Amino acid sequence: MEQPIIQMEHVSFAYRAEEPLIQDVTFDIPKGQWVTIVGANGSGKSTLVKLLNALLSKKEGRIHIAGIELDSSSKYDIRKQIGFIFQNPDNQFIGQSVKDDIIFGLENLGLSQIEMDKRIHKYAGRMNITHLLEKHPGQLSGGQKQRAAIASILAMEPNIIVFDEATSMLDELATQDMIAIMQEMQASGQYTLISITHDMDEIAASDRVLAMERGSIIADASPQELFKQDHVMHRCRLKKPFIHDLIEQLHRRGVRINSNPTNEEELVKALWQLHSST
Repeated sequence: MEQPIIQMEHVSFAYRAEEPLIQDVTFDIPKGQWVTIVGANGSGKSTLVKLLNALLSKKEGRIHIAGIELDSSSKYDIRKQIGFIFQNPDNQFIGQSVKDDIIFGLENLGLSQIEMDKRIHKYAGRMNITHLLEKHPGQLSGGQKQRAAIASILAMEPNIIVFDEATSMLDELATQDMIAIMQEMQASGQYTLISITHDMDEIAASDRVLAMERGSIIADASPQELFKQDHVMHRCRLKKPFIHDLIEQLHRRGVRINSNPTNEEELVKALWQLHSST
């Protein structure tokens, strides 16, 4: 069996002598999986992912990334494997153009000019922002800024991408666009994705959900399983997606849908199929 790309074993974290913000957390993430982390504000979601590359230092436990134990001697190599996309992309921009921002990360890797040019055009093309490379980040829309931020991270070619509330400042159309990008990234087989989110569509699109409360994991389930756990949904301040609520109400009225639709379009198709067979 292939070794998980992320392993946390009995990890705890606290600021000095304060009450632990992360308490005895253990989980594995296989390579290529998309995991969403959910929970109410203050539950420890962002703190947890910052432990993965020693942006914060654990107090207890062990963390392995791609088989390498995270410690003071390995953290710099491990950081090259993990890319972060933050809630506000403006916090990631430091250059006068989108191209400058991509170059900044690549220069830190010590790449040749030829290799940097190759990666800039490769990942700008993948994110459909080639026409924006010479623009100042302030001239971009919210969705374009997130695409540029993703391109700058992908250009460094990490194995793991963390999206920390990356859709929370976007409108509905840009959010759906971001989710589609995440789905494409996962389908490529190149990346393991972790997304911290309250967005139900983003949760539904993922493979697995870790639900947190007061620094502990209170549920580890598929999105479909989580949506059925009303007590966990309530504790995480999550509202059940419309289609799952509708399916439950249909079931109570004797209408059984055999498939597992994840969006409204799939639900409509399932209902048409059911109608045509009756």
